[in-house]
Amino acid sequence: MTISNAVLITGLLLMLVGIWGMLTQRDILRIIIGFTLMGTGSHIVIVAIGYVADGTAPIIDGALSISDAATHVVDPVPSALAVTAIVIGLAVTAVMLAFAIRLYEAKKTLSIDAFAESKW
Repeated sequence: MTISNAVLITGLLLMLVGIWGMLTQRDILRIIIGFTLMGTGSHIVIVAIGYVADGTAPIIDGALSISDAATHVVDPVPSALAVTAIVIGLAVTAVMLAFAIRLYEAKKTLSIDAFAESKW
């Protein structure tokens, strides 16, 4: 098993744990933690997709010819997407936590069952 496969499997497992946590928990903070785990797993998967074993920086010069670039260069786009997704995930998590604080102030609990009257 290569390192990229291990990282890919780890990311997919984190995503599964996050989805399981969001669907089975009744506490809002645990649901937020599940959402964050799912996001972290997706970041790991995105980075693992762009990984190239024994790859080099995407700079084509005298040391790396254009014909070898397709097989020996690490793609920088997945890394840039992962950094962007991390920043967006941080902002979404902050909004969810602020919303959880407001819900706790209103009902003095974070159980979803206490908010049944808020349904459509």
